[in-house]
Amino acid sequence: MSTPLDSRSLARPAAGISRRRFLYGVGSATFAAAFLAACSDGEDERGGLTTTANAATSADGSPSTATSTTTATPDDSASSFPVTIEHKFGSVTIPAEPQRVVTLGFSEQDPVLALGVTPVAVREWFGEQPYATWPWAQDELGDGTPEVLTMTFGELDFEAIAALNPDLIVATHSGITDIEYATLEAIAPTLAQPAEYPDFGVPWEEQTRLIGRALGREEHAAELVADVQEQIAAAAAAHPEFNAATVAWVNIAETAGQFYVTGPDTPPIRFLKQLGFRMSDELASAIGDSSSLQISTEQLGLIDADAVIVQTISGDGRDALEANPIFEQLRASREGRAIVFTTTAHPAYAALSFSTVLSLPFAVEALTPALSAAVDGDPATPVEVTP
Repeated sequence: MSTPLDSRSLARPAAGISRRRFLYGVGSATFAAAFLAACSDGEDERGGLTTTANAATSADGSPSTATSTTTATPDDSASSFPVTIEHKFGSVTIPAEPQRVVTLGFSEQDPVLALGVTPVAVREWFGEQPYATWPWAQDELGDGTPEVLTMTFGELDFEAIAALNPDLIVATHSGITDIEYATLEAIAPTLAQPAEYPDFGVPWEEQTRLIGRALGREEHAAELVADVQEQIAAAAAAHPEFNAATVAWVNIAETAGQFYVTGPDTPPIRFLKQLGFRMSDELASAIGDSSSLQISTEQLGLIDADAVIVQTISGDGRDALEANPIFEQLRASREGRAIVFTTTAHPAYAALSFSTVLSLPFAVEALTPALSAAVDGDPATPVEVTP
């Protein structure tokens, strides 16, 4: 099974599997749990179901009540329904404009918020941001207080989801199975990913448009996509040095001497391609159709590129990598071409991991200077990413 980014393996989602790793990285369900949040059990009067979703917390750490609702509608939503959308498991019919939206994927809060809807609940991926919402989406969240669902990949709490009384479940970036889908669909209309893409592989443009249709805001979604595409194209034009330059994204695994490399058909690598980068034929061939590839130290030559994005988890991990005799031989090391993140909490790292309609403009601004410094091949040029 494919997984989201570990880089795909990028950041680690809530408990259990590395969400990124799961989404883009390894395809194995053996990743260590990270970013566990304290769970609170409560009896919900709607059907008496016991919920195990984490209570959302405000910026000052105090609990808050989820009150996700729709806001002013840019499109004529009432005339958009009912709407039927084809997906991986068949189709979903949404009878009326959703009022209680649950985002069950790990990054879908971004497009939903961008479209002017505050979800009832969102799912934690990594970073433990207030309401699982990173800085690039805080303006869209406003004073919203969605409940935060901390659910390990593959371990959905259906009672907690049902207790939220949703009228739409968005699951285009969730990696749900057909069995999970059937259970969710019995709770509320559920929007799954299109059949033509692997799990966690739906392009951000398509994800935004699909969710726009489901919310009755298709025209607004198209406008958002066009605007972000223009920003990415402008960045590419401003940096001709990116054209045809090779790039790789690697995450250090918890097992010594092992690494996860993000695949070419994941949202983050697609974004880098839109900036002009490409993945080497050798690396792309080695990864194939998978979302990521696990390699050993002896295979590090596969990641040697004009720009290499590395996630080491800690400063000690960075020191160990830079002291690795095989890594030292790579151009990425000798010519100062590595962009190294020592924490998944870095907003630029998270923005690339999410690769959504809201996070990508942030990523463009934060990452392009470092990418430019990396591809110049001059070890004297500092390669740093500022928030």
